[in-house]
Amino acid sequence: MSDENRIRLISSQPIRGRILDKNGYVLADSRVKYSLILKPQSVKEITWEKQKSNISGLFDLDINVIQKKYFDGLKNQKLSLTIIDDLNVDQLIKFKENEDNLDSFEIATKLIRNYPYKSVAAHVIGYTQPITDSEFKFLYNKGYKLNDLIGRTGIEYVYEDTIRGEWGGEMVEVNSLGKFQRSLGIKPSTQGNDIELTIDINLQLVAEEVLKDKKAGAIIVMDPRDGAIRAMASKPTFDLNFFSKEFKPEKEYNKLFNSPEKPLFNRALNAYDPGSVWKIVTALAGLESGKFPSDTILDTKPCITYGSQCFREHNDLGFGLIGYEDALRVSSNTFFYQVGYGVGVDKINEVSRKLGFNSLSGIEISEQENIGLVASSEWANEGRGWGEPGQTPWLPEDIASMSIGQFVVQVTPIQIARAYAVIANGGYLVTPHLAKNDREYLSNKKRIKLDIDPNHIQLIKSGLRKVVESGTGVSINYGVSNLPPVSGKTGTAEDGEGGSDHAWFVCFTPSEKSELLIVAFAQNTPGGGSVHALPMAKEILRAWNEKK
Repeated sequence: MSDENRIRLISSQPIRGRILDKNGYVLADSRVKYSLILKPQSVKEITWEKQKSNISGLFDLDINVIQKKYFDGLKNQKLSLTIIDDLNVDQLIKFKENEDNLDSFEIATKLIRNYPYKSVAAHVIGYTQPITDSEFKFLYNKGYKLNDLIGRTGIEYVYEDTIRGEWGGEMVEVNSLGKFQRSLGIKPSTQGNDIELTIDINLQLVAEEVLKDKKAGAIIVMDPRDGAIRAMASKPTFDLNFFSKEFKPEKEYNKLFNSPEKPLFNRALNAYDPGSVWKIVTALAGLESGKFPSDTILDTKPCITYGSQCFREHNDLGFGLIGYEDALRVSSNTFFYQVGYGVGVDKINEVSRKLGFNSLSGIEISEQENIGLVASSEWANEGRGWGEPGQTPWLPEDIASMSIGQFVVQVTPIQIARAYAVIANGGYLVTPHLAKNDREYLSNKKRIKLDIDPNHIQLIKSGLRKVVESGTGVSINYGVSNLPPVSGKTGTAEDGEGGSDHAWFVCFTPSEKSELLIVAFAQNTPGGGSVHALPMAKEILRAWNEKK
């Protein structure tokens, strides 16, 4: 007890490690925040009126607000209270120049998390918050202190143990009056390790820019060879620095957490109707089943009846007799209805699972990820997730919808990126990743060679090349010079939840030995993938090609 009375521990806060892009640009670091504080119990009444007036004049503050804070502090026995939370340089200099006449006020320093690019890659980087009382009960064993920061989402959360560092401190001896006597020893705080990402800030900034005029959407830029994410943007987004504020205004808080626009929601990892970008799955199901071999020619019509409904061709005319490549080039619905109906729901489901659908992608920030839905006859018989088993059987109408990626298919942009990477890289299912670890992601564990006929993959690839040469994606070539050959697919999807159509465009380049893959998604943006999603991808291709 005697030792406890005379020994004090002064803690020193660790500096969290930085988060860097692939070229070393800082996406997150720590900075010192300076706050103007008042210690109400130490105020000298004789000089208070003058000091209060001086502070009011220096910083243009309402003198009544200062007085109210002072009284509240006394009433609640607070040791200190904040007058100005985050001083800028000019304010700091003003205080220093006048501090001889302001002995009731002090400057408090605190390390806070800082995000130089504000809202850029916010969903990837994530944010930190102080730990709660309930968390402290089990986190104090790991060296956390009450109100210590902890990663809540994104990279900040996933790599918390690597980034956070360790508290240090100085043990000092004091006398019975609490006066300092001597230092008994110092244990320096340990700085956290930096995390280097695969993100390229140049491409990330373009991805954020092209989404600005969209209501909502997502962009993913990925290396199809190993799954390295070069950019991941989600709209709407939010300023990560909001979470570093001591005081969070209610209006700003509600805009983040209670807004119907859901800015915290990572749309790159959320599930939507894919529309025609799904047609490569139906095509592979037809080819792999053997029922619709590579030389298949089908008669496309104005509409084909399944169950009680006639499912239309998007041009209401049909395209005559065509094969796989031209069906992809013109994005024929009736071609893929016939293939889908011929192979059946479970073959499409089987092929989709090989391509990574209906499961998590493996990306580190999986706490934000949705596995989506790819229907099967078993799923329908078990109640479709909402009904009684045996009461919601598979219907003929379902297969038409499924064949072109509607209603009974919900997929995420990251799943689409993985599936198209299989076509781009010649048959490997890659694991998308954000942290730099070059060798691991080319290993057999992270890059799986799929049991799919290479000739079938090559046929799909040829069809996707035709889309850009003379099909629905031809406008990717307009206004961009010296671009390597591009392959891709447009998609326009009805929103299963009743909103406006979604617009999709997926592409990879160069068409052979691809180095870059882009998924562009505009949520509830009617008008078509070639009108709204393709131009976004084009700007990213332009930037990538120029900065090569």
